[in-house]
Amino acid sequence: MTLTADHSTSRSGEGGERRGRAAEPRRSWASTQPFEPRRTRDNADPFVLAHGWRVVGARYVLAAVASDVVVAFAACLTVLGGPYPFGEAAAWAATAAAAFVVLVAVLGGYRREHAADGPAEFQSVLRGAVGLVLVLMVLGYVFRVPVPRSYVLVGVPATMLLSWVARHALRRRLHRRRSHGSAMMRTVVVGDALSAARVVRDISAAPHHGYRIEGVCVPSLDGPRQVAGAPVLGAVADVVQVVADRAADVVLVTGSYLGGDALRRLSWALARAGAQLVVVPDIVEVAGPRMTVRPTAGLSLLQVEVGATRPRLVVKQVMDVVLASAALLVLSPVLALAALAVARTSPGGAVYRQTRVGQDGRTFTMYKLRTMYRDADERRAALLASGVRDGVLFKMVDDPRITPVGRVLRRLSLDELPQLVNIIKGDMALVGPRPPLLEEVEEYDDPVQRRLHVKPGLTGLWQVSGRSDLGWDESVQLDLRYVDNWSVAMDLLILWKTARAVVTGAGAY
Repeated sequence: MTLTADHSTSRSGEGGERRGRAAEPRRSWASTQPFEPRRTRDNADPFVLAHGWRVVGARYVLAAVASDVVVAFAACLTVLGGPYPFGEAAAWAATAAAAFVVLVAVLGGYRREHAADGPAEFQSVLRGAVGLVLVLMVLGYVFRVPVPRSYVLVGVPATMLLSWVARHALRRRLHRRRSHGSAMMRTVVVGDALSAARVVRDISAAPHHGYRIEGVCVPSLDGPRQVAGAPVLGAVADVVQVVADRAADVVLVTGSYLGGDALRRLSWALARAGAQLVVVPDIVEVAGPRMTVRPTAGLSLLQVEVGATRPRLVVKQVMDVVLASAALLVLSPVLALAALAVARTSPGGAVYRQTRVGQDGRTFTMYKLRTMYRDADERRAALLASGVRDGVLFKMVDDPRITPVGRVLRRLSLDELPQLVNIIKGDMALVGPRPPLLEEVEEYDDPVQRRLHVKPGLTGLWQVSGRSDLGWDESVQLDLRYVDNWSVAMDLLILWKTARAVVTGAGAY
């Protein structure tokens, strides 16, 4: 599936697209002086500039570089400090730290526009670690350099994990600042009122991404003075002057009002004004590796991957089986003790088996530790009659069918451990939508059927976004977002966040 990246329009030329009533004299975006900078509090006040994203973002990048150097050096020195003399171990550690930072930088891990973007940072560190392993392999096998195997097998993975932890801490600190209105990218939205309103609402609802909406530029000033609560700062023709006056960092262009030629000239003008140009495509909930830009015949074609490639599916399957097997081996004592506690405290078997719907509608038997009394299925019908439902889901905060031991197991998610066997068998994956019941699938609308396109998971976006606290519509939206955008890096990030959700017990009942 291929889409053009530029918004189409029936108007021709810049003049046609800027014909609405404007606040400022019209200036060509292609001229060498497209605006007259005016001194305002936003573009001259030292306090405003010092707490803006241009300064804070640069500091964030420097902190990320410093943390990567420290963790890479410390990991290598710790691994090699025993078998090697301190001087030799320190030399290896310094070299490894420099190589790791260079690789992450080459892969875009320190670009300011990607700073505090969790998936982007996660992937850049992962790729940097893989690149470092490849470099060490080349040095060892091609150039006969005595590369310490212990560093390849232990030091590099430790560096990657510690870097993730450090980046997470930096990102949490930045998110706290953004929750108080600091370290934000001053953002101007450009487009027709309807399209701009959608962008303003969506962006304003997620302040941790760092976009603070300063206002909107609409086709003409003859309309309303506000759009979704954001002030109208000018017409589309005024946008560059607005950027200069407001010291804006980003311009978000949405809708179909501006065509390709005008967008190109706008990018020239914004480059001189020092702001980024971001085009919001009409296609929603599709991101990451599924979207690539293909220059063709002078056009920028936005290609959307319509299905997962076989190599990605193979990597996911191998990762699922390997990690599930390792987890089952390590956690088997915990699983045995939990099963014993279930069997001793209430009548019935320790393991509960239930038919669930898997990938492409195939059914399978899912395993769980029993957390309810033996007659739970019979009592479910009476509880359903009481109207405790959310969409097609049935859930209760204080379900009377749950045993005391079961409540503890659910809070710690220990009741899900037998599903590691389902993963090894190939019925489930580590990450994916939760496996639904047959009666739930029978009530699915057509778009919800998309949840069954991938294997159900032990955890997923629902797990790291509120678990049972989420409503049905929110759960479906998260599941469809995962199905459309999953990647191995996203799976690893969700597994990392799942561990944090399990520790806090948020939304578990």
